[in-house]
Amino acid sequence: MSKDELVVDISHLSVVYGRQPAVRDLSLQIPRGEVFGFIGPNGAGKTSTIKVLATLVKPASGTVLVHGFDVVREPHRVRQVVGYMPDSFGVYEDLTVTEYLHFFAAAYRIERVKRKAVVADVLTLTDLTEKADAPVDALSRGMKQRLGIARVLLHDPALLLLDEPASGLDPRARIELRELLKELKAMGKTILISSHILHELSQFCTRIGIIEAGQLVAQGDVKEIYRTLGVQRLVHVQLANRSDGMMAGIKAIPGVAAVELDTDRIVIRIREDELAVEELLERIHALGARIQMFQPEAMDMETAFMKLTRGKVA
Repeated sequence: MSKDELVVDISHLSVVYGRQPAVRDLSLQIPRGEVFGFIGPNGAGKTSTIKVLATLVKPASGTVLVHGFDVVREPHRVRQVVGYMPDSFGVYEDLTVTEYLHFFAAAYRIERVKRKAVVADVLTLTDLTEKADAPVDALSRGMKQRLGIARVLLHDPALLLLDEPASGLDPRARIELRELLKELKAMGKTILISSHILHELSQFCTRIGIIEAGQLVAQGDVKEIYRTLGVQRLVHVQLANRSDGMMAGIKAIPGVAAVELDTDRIVIRIREDELAVEELLERIHALGARIQMFQPEAMDMETAFMKLTRGKVA
């Protein structure tokens, strides 16, 4: 991967508060257009890493480049290409949504003649147009999160840093946030998003990194992490012509780890690095099976997380 393709280039980053290390020798590269999910328990080092990228914390050692700019030597250039949304929303009781966005548009030095159009665009993108005149303090938690994303989009940054954006949201607000992030991904935005809501991240992130005690213990796409851990996929199957011979044939398929009976179905455990779900279906058909149901379970990021971490913090 060439340096020109990288939006984030972290090499041997360490962050220390007093004598307490928060990040230990972390290296990470995120290319343009990727959505990288940063997963780890509280205190693992996610927020410290994000704050370094946002130029709010200086590294104790290591090199951190954002869009080619060094966060220590060129912080002003970095801030021009980064949109940072912290895990808490500031208090702006006396401002409406539109006033809030105009305030930050001025802070980003967007020309006065362009601000109205820019604000209107981000309100439309985040589906907040109907709340344009509402007081910020009256918004629900989910709407405040969308407003936070609208704010970081004002100056059209190359990189979005979203620290626990789904924290405290109800299920509907989480779904709405997820759809917004998918839209930003489709627009080609590079996004670093931290969370401990593992399943939701795995649904739309290009790649995932799991951090514990300040160290990156695994990174890759979801399937790569599962292959690394040897996590097995479960597939539930109902057969109209189940027999002992049929069961033996399924057990003999390379990549099948186990076949278990469960009331009206069989449960097949597969090693997905050896046998794809689609191939399993074809192999069972080839055995002459009449399949009434074929239902793979969703990959369980919680299992991966628990296998990789021990609950330690930095």
